Amino acid sequence: MRNWDDLRIFLAVARAQRLAAAARLLGIDVTTVGRRLARLDAAIGAPLFATIGGERRLSEAGQALLLHAETIEAAVLAASERDRQGSALSGHVRLSLAEGLATHVVAPGLARFRSDHPQLRLDLITASGFLNPSKREADIAVMLARPRNRQLQASRLADYRLQLYATRDYLDTHGTPADAAALRDHALIGYVPEHIHAVELDYLSEIHAGLVARARSTSINVQHAMIRTGAGIGILPDFIARGDARLVGVLSDRVSLGRTFWLVTHEDTHATPRIEAVTAWLRAVVAGIG
Repeated sequence: MRNWDDLRIFLAVARAQRLAAAARLLGIDVTTVGRRLARLDAAIGAPLFATIGGERRLSEAGQALLLHAETIEAAVLAASERDRQGSALSGHVRLSLAEGLATHVVAPGLARFRSDHPQLRLDLITASGFLNPSKREADIAVMLARPRNRQLQASRLADYRLQLYATRDYLDTHGTPADAAALRDHALIGYVPEHIHAVELDYLSEIHAGLVARARSTSINVQHAMIRTGAGIGILPDFIARGDARLVGVLSDRVSLGRTFWLVTHEDTHATPRIEAVTAWLRAVVAGIG
């Protein structure tokens, strides 16, 4: 167990769950990945993976090795980044965040980040659900709830508000609801219930019991498009709606929801220069969205 490179390959397979995918990430061939894993199995004295449905799943021995391998990885990354301080930051950071925040707030601020850190590669991941830093799926995650995992560092990133919105044409045609109960008589727009990955996104049940969306999407950007083209009334974050002149608030004096974005990193890497650079930029970009 003197070869860090074998552990690096082990971590890539543990995260990608397939030899070919891990090989592509590492820039080596599949045969080399398989040979290195076999050598590591022999050193440990037990198989580190079981093959299930074509995927490599960690065995009990693999689970035991994972924590130690990630600790070593964090130490190697921290040491190498300290050695490079004073020069331009480089490397790779995976940032998991909500689609609406990414589209309307973070992406418009990316030019400044690229100017300050041209050699640092940044992935903005907006897949349904948030990737988990505790599983090394992401280096940084912006979440709607503060995680309780002790391996994670979490801090408040920003508070924001959400309200009901519609177009003036929709309200002129269908009328303006007098109260939350009257929303039952309107075409509501919202999330697909069985695909809501966080309870914080279940807005309609919080506004009034029994409200059901008639047009639904897993994407907040699609919901925004439906609302702004007059398809109905829906909940949007203010940081999305205030930039759209077509939208007007509905029941603004009665319906206003508050949410918090939490900045989450792994305790082993949160203080490394590349992570600190991204989190500092992210805090500056989201300042004032509330």
